[in-house]
Amino acid sequence: MFKHVYRLMIELTNGKWTSVILQRFAQSRVSRFVVPSFAKIYKLNQEEMEKSLHEYPTLHDLFIRTLRKEARIIDTNENSVVSPVDAVIEDVGSINQTSEMVVKGKTYSIQEMLGSQETVNKYLHGTYMILYLSPSHYHRIHSPIEGTVVKQWTLGSKSYPVNKMGLKYGVRTLAKNYRMITEVKTANGHIAIVKVGAMFVNSIEKTHKGMTLQKGEEMAYFSFGSTVVLLFQKGTFQLDPSIQTPKDIRIGEKIGVMVSQNDGAN
Repeated sequence: MFKHVYRLMIELTNGKWTSVILQRFAQSRVSRFVVPSFAKIYKLNQEEMEKSLHEYPTLHDLFIRTLRKEARIIDTNENSVVSPVDAVIEDVGSINQTSEMVVKGKTYSIQEMLGSQETVNKYLHGTYMILYLSPSHYHRIHSPIEGTVVKQWTLGSKSYPVNKMGLKYGVRTLAKNYRMITEVKTANGHIAIVKVGAMFVNSIEKTHKGMTLQKGEEMAYFSFGSTVVLLFQKGTFQLDPSIQTPKDIRIGEKIGVMVSQNDGAN
């Protein structure tokens, strides 16, 4: 029964007013009564949580939960790129000359996603990676690499589902949804970390302060399941051979390595 109720709640985030109502419910004290059933239905790993279930006063607090420090191990190899989220890697591919990528049979414009032709030019012929977070996932976003924040900006005003059905049947969800974009300069090139909202209530909260990022450092969090898109500059990223799609991945696990542009990895 509860499983069907939660599925309905997620579907209701497709609408503006129902999203507002659900957000208010999730942030209300009343929602604490559904915390145990939500954790059971979505099989949350309670052993890795920083708190016990009864310590979460609302469903929202459970969504944005933190983990024990030892719960995630960050790959420390110098040039490794790690997953910034617990997620499913839905797709990996190349960005073509017209700044497009094809995901689940649909074409998305990187120019529309980033909102700047000057920024887009860095990523032509580069690599993209789509990481989808379901409601069951840990919702905090961490840096995939060490580097310096060049720029951070937001675009879009509304959000639609970014799950498999949303990617397949939605209208340019990755490029039109509310999104927070962080561009990071690394020793070997630039990465754009695009955090895509998944509901009308655009709850992406920045937690990182300053311009320097360490690999594995927390950057922000989603209040609902959503998607992160990673964009790599041409010739700077080499995908790890173990990555096949779809693939479950956790924060800190290696997804590839950064290489010198002169090596022509892409």
